[in-house]
Amino acid sequence: MDWPHDPDGEEGSEGRRKYGHAVLAKKIDEGEDFPLTAEEYVENYGDHPVRIDYETVVSVEEIFEYVDQDEYEDFPDFHKAMGRALRDAGYWPYELEHA
Repeated sequence: MDWPHDPDGEEGSEGRRKYGHAVLAKKIDEGEDFPLTAEEYVENYGDHPVRIDYETVVSVEEIFEYVDQDEYEDFPDFHKAMGRALRDAGYWPYELEHA
């Protein structure tokens, strides 16, 4: 896929230093962007790449196919919704094994 910028550049995952949740969160300003709607976020960043792990890159829009919340009141609300979406999409490689 042709991305608007390099998934591993400074606008993307910062040279593979930031993945998933961190890439999504760094696109917004906690003090200025809330309340925020999913529609606004996807309109602004839908075609941006999100590195999930060392070999997987998906678009913001792909992740939002799994988002079940239309509006976010604050940063923690946004984080929780993104965590659920990443898990539902199978894009959460950090699951702990339960005994």
